[in-house]
Amino acid sequence: MNEEKAALLMEALPYIKEFKGKTFVIKYGGSIMKNENSKKAFIEDVALMNLVGINVIIVHGGGPYISNFLNKLEIESNFIDGLRVTDKETVELVEMILSSKINKEIASKLCAHDISAVGISGRDSNLIKAKKKYIFNNNKKTDIGYVGEVVSINEKLLLDLIKNNHLPVISPIGCDSEGNIYNVNADYAASSISSCLKAEKLILLTDVKGIYKDLNDESTFISSINTEKIKEYIKSGIIKGGMIPKLECCIDALEKGTKNIHLIDGRREHSLLLEIFTNEGMGTMIEGGNKNGN
Repeated sequence: MNEEKAALLMEALPYIKEFKGKTFVIKYGGSIMKNENSKKAFIEDVALMNLVGINVIIVHGGGPYISNFLNKLEIESNFIDGLRVTDKETVELVEMILSSKINKEIASKLCAHDISAVGISGRDSNLIKAKKKYIFNNNKKTDIGYVGEVVSINEKLLLDLIKNNHLPVISPIGCDSEGNIYNVNADYAASSISSCLKAEKLILLTDVKGIYKDLNDESTFISSINTEKIKEYIKSGIIKGGMIPKLECCIDALEKGTKNIHLIDGRREHSLLLEIFTNEGMGTMIEGGNKNGN
């Protein structure tokens, strides 16, 4: 057992050297937050990554928390293309849950590991400037309320925080020049931040292992792939449903400057460390351009 532990540490060493001083943006999804063991392992993984010199930025969601809270208030949740239809009353509740409860909980748990985590909203210092998002289906424009798409990111704020050894924990709430608040999809918020900073890695923690040609067949799991292959699989129908917008978000991030992307199952304890610091990894790595992939 001691030999296995030593071998694992030696396997991690070149990765620690390679990634020291690099920036990783991690999207931490709401579905993972329901498992206390996974939450604890996530905090431990991020703390270790920070301590070995990786600049970590966390962008979190909170969909299940929001739905549960709205259910208690007997407010119906409606979704179009995976986006929550959000009226003015709902967006205020969403901001309260994301920016107050979830954001501060993550930051405080990291601080307990002596990490200088700073919980901030996308509204702080215009971190996430957004505009109203519409859904287009069959040339029909649908208004989904106070849902936003990212216009710009305050790069200087994030660089200043990193320079001063702070770990930003960001709730994906944006605002426009008129002060309107928008609920921004956490995948797209993380993607925009990653691209803006030309991050070494964008890591999306999901509730699946990664990308499959067939979700019902474990043997079709794809450990690495490039954007051209993803486009081909989407066009041919191999990749479909809710995975399409997530992967389109990944393609956009890579084309705008993110070095590479990892999709991993955040429910698996210490999946972050196993993906980043071992040869075999845990999930699917996505690269840009015409690099080799499955």
